[in-house]
Amino acid sequence: MKILLSNDDGVHALGIKVLHDELAKIAEVTVVAPDRNCSGASNSLTLMNPLRIQTLDNGFISVNGTPTDSVHLGISQLVTPDLVVAGINCGANLGDDTLYSGTVAAATEGRHMGMPAIAVSLVGQSEQNYQTAAVVTAKFIQRLRSHPLAVDQIININVPDIPLSELKGVKVTRLGNRHKAEMMEKTQDPWQRDIYWYGRLGQEQDCGEGTDFHAIANGYASITPLTVDMTAHDSLASITRWVGDLII
Repeated sequence: MKILLSNDDGVHALGIKVLHDELAKIAEVTVVAPDRNCSGASNSLTLMNPLRIQTLDNGFISVNGTPTDSVHLGISQLVTPDLVVAGINCGANLGDDTLYSGTVAAATEGRHMGMPAIAVSLVGQSEQNYQTAAVVTAKFIQRLRSHPLAVDQIININVPDIPLSELKGVKVTRLGNRHKAEMMEKTQDPWQRDIYWYGRLGQEQDCGEGTDFHAIANGYASITPLTVDMTAHDSLASITRWVGDLII
């Protein structure tokens, strides 16, 4: 099996190194990732500047672009993988986070290019237990050999930042969601000029049993199938009725 591995924390991040080392036990792994931290980049593309690559001493390939750029360039120019994996992200990609996540976007780009794809995140900021997420991911990938992913979906894996021995198991979940994020925070730089930062993430609103939030909070890894079709299918009939014969 050939795996293209990318992320949004950057090619030098600890998470991608740990995941590479674990996946290399079961597959041929090529790392193509941004040259810097691109958290929150979502599905953005670099359109007005050329992309350049650099092969690092450890064999990882650095790209002066976004996570989506990295996967697109990797597949179209460097390797034909059997699977695209993005991660391990430092921090959660639960619920609403998936809309902004560069990690999930990297996996989505793999899916857009016809490859099965997985996004992996470690929930917590201590970065103590990447190995737990790496092992869960490797075991999941081994199951894919006999259970291929649906062609229109990607898999979003979140793993609590705890030792593998303390992980209670794995749950298949749906996305929860949060309350709205806190307002932007206004501070000042050393020259007394106003600067603004995004506020803290809001508290979870939909976090009951069956959600990714609930699984993580109770010591389980969360596996959520995501679809890239954003159509609100349940609303098609009702909107068709009230639009009627509207003419512009």
